[in-house]
Amino acid sequence: MPGQKVFIFDTTLRDGEQVPGCKLNTTEKIEIALALEALGVDIIEAGFPISSPGDFQSVNEIGKVIKNAVICGLSRAVQKDIEVAAEALKSAKRRRIHTGIGTSDFHIKSKFNSTREEILERAAQAVKWARNFTDDVEFYAEDAGRTENSYLARVVETVIAAGATTVNIPDTTGYCLPHQYGEKIAYLVNNVPNIDKAVLSCHCHNDLGLATANSIAGVIAGARQIECTINGLGERAGNTSLEEVVMVIKQHQSTLGFYTDIHAKQLNPLSRLVSDTMRMPVQPNKAIVGANAFSHSSGIHQDGFLKDAQTYEIINPEEVGADGSKIVLTARSGRSALAHRFQKLGFMYNRNDIDVLYEQFLKVADKKKEVGDEDLQGLANQYQAKAIVA
Repeated sequence: MPGQKVFIFDTTLRDGEQVPGCKLNTTEKIEIALALEALGVDIIEAGFPISSPGDFQSVNEIGKVIKNAVICGLSRAVQKDIEVAAEALKSAKRRRIHTGIGTSDFHIKSKFNSTREEILERAAQAVKWARNFTDDVEFYAEDAGRTENSYLARVVETVIAAGATTVNIPDTTGYCLPHQYGEKIAYLVNNVPNIDKAVLSCHCHNDLGLATANSIAGVIAGARQIECTINGLGERAGNTSLEEVVMVIKQHQSTLGFYTDIHAKQLNPLSRLVSDTMRMPVQPNKAIVGANAFSHSSGIHQDGFLKDAQTYEIINPEEVGADGSKIVLTARSGRSALAHRFQKLGFMYNRNDIDVLYEQFLKVADKKKEVGDEDLQGLANQYQAKAIVA
């Protein structure tokens, strides 16, 4: 496919698992990891090995079964963290250590009681420690979204010089506006002398509902990796949604000029697997994978959709593995939708029939949130009985 590839880094098993109540055991993590590899994810962040024996074991076991995707382990800029991550990743065919430290003044002063110069030294040292174990090292500049651009550029230049091959620019608090995040990435592209030696990565949180927009803005500005999760799971309001960024890139491939290796037809099945395994329902109006993503209940929308699906659907449901479009009958539905649903049930009514049935339908619809097939069957039976009597 022409264009530039955007690498998909999935952190469902690490950042996504931080959602309260979403803790997974090793068997569940392996099942999801295999599904992520089948989906076409490039990098799977399997866990934070030093955080617990269970996380260490999960990262190690996932490394044994994944054949193509890079397996990544998170660490802080602490030597012991990095050594434990390296040990957990020994089983992986392809491995990456993801280490880093906070770079905003909020983190430097409040969290670390440190200075900018000391943070630069710690960042470089962490990358050097990680390079002792693998050539694939990613550095995260935590709270980069609120880090002054000139200092952030110094951090990025320093860690690349120390051996980082990917540099993660997290909008940790979901603070940035899309143009601000895009400008931040562009600033790094234009002001870091050795930027050609590493891939810039977007890791955006959704506190203001801007994670997807920020990630796309980052890619347009020069980043070539997006860190995301299935269903947008993650700390607080969640992470960038994998299914959203993938489909934005796919729908606008001719405009943006980017592509991913994701097999889109697996998006909805994997969404359901993650939702069921993590016991975390997906909101019905969630883009791409929500139950209502391809449902139509407004009469105006239904009429347009029935004439040509593209009037109200920019994605074919089959393209993302969804069950199909749905015409949902409510009090807002019109005659076209009613006739369509009756036809699905085998009733071929003319316009006059539908006019009569529509009045009866509205009486039912005003009492119920949704009119089902059993209700329509009842209306049809009543209508036929009256016709026989007449």
